[in-house]
Amino acid sequence: MNTAHFNSLSVDELWIFHQEVAAKLTQKMLVQKAHLEERLHRIGLANEATRFNRERRPYPPVRPKYRNPKNPAETWSGRG
Repeated sequence: MNTAHFNSLSVDELWIFHQEVAAKLTQKMLVQKAHLEERLHRIGLANEATRFNRERRPYPPVRPKYRNPKNPAETWSGRG
């Protein structure tokens, strides 16, 4: 791609070009998404692909890493 043409464009012209490219990309992505969803529907995986009820794995307990110097009974592991 020849970028010399872009150097000669004004900021307004570049912004308009950017908006046109973004609109075209959005349109192509929506068409491709619809095509992929149709393929999933045909093979019977449409419901499984849109499920988002994943559960987090249980984390093991973590030993305390820090202790409050004023109250040694207060400890924490350093995890948020």
